Amino acid sequence: MNTMQLNRLFSWFDRYVEPFLATDEEGKKNIQLKIEHTKKVCEAMALLSEGEGLSENESNIAAAVALLHDVGRFPQYRKWRTFRDSDSDNHARLAIEVIREENILDGVDLNEHILIEEAIRFHNLFEPPATFKSFTRKYIEMIRDADKLDIWRVFVELLAQKPEERASAALLDLKDLPEAVSDLCVAALDSGNIVKLDTTTCINDFKLLQISWVYDLTCKTSRRILLERGYITSLASSLPERSDIRQAVIKALNSLSA
Repeated sequence: MNTMQLNRLFSWFDRYVEPFLATDEEGKKNIQLKIEHTKKVCEAMALLSEGEGLSENESNIAAAVALLHDVGRFPQYRKWRTFRDSDSDNHARLAIEVIREENILDGVDLNEHILIEEAIRFHNLFEPPATFKSFTRKYIEMIRDADKLDIWRVFVELLAQKPEERASAALLDLKDLPEAVSDLCVAALDSGNIVKLDTTTCINDFKLLQISWVYDLTCKTSRRILLERGYITSLASSLPERSDIRQAVIKALNSLSA
């Protein structure tokens, strides 16, 4: 993918998302959150591309994946007023639908076209498939890492806001119960496993889920950035003060520098 093709995608994105802002204040807040998320994922992807030594062409492909990975979120929210896939539709599938309806990858090399769609289609799976149609796993691994790096930012910033100021859909309708936590989620984190979304019942459980993502990072650059930004420590600081939680968090942090 050349730079001209990539620039056209960025121009298309700005035009595409603008009509979704024509909604009520709560809806606008949630749409703005996803627009900002996309931009920040693109920034994170640029850091990963540099840190992992990608060529200019590879970096352009990675940037396209980052830009388009969540375009399904906009029609998802317009139709269902939620970002929870289980209550609406798979936002990665919706993204592919948007890409094809808008014909935005027309003219892109066929192999690169397939690669971009494949990375987007699988970016939100609990565990990606063992094999892919395209020639490399690097882009699916990089978008999963870049996505997490910004979701951590989003969540840390949301928790610092007053409840009435938060973009409500980002919290997936989970209740904010300061002392509540699922022992199942704590045990999963302590075992070095990814906490499953369907086991979370409150915001504290979702914090544990996000902390457990450290075990799913694949790029060395991602681990370095995460440590530098301190997101895990920030998330853990507002969890209930329990020895089992503290132990599980320490294990997760130690894994980043292992």
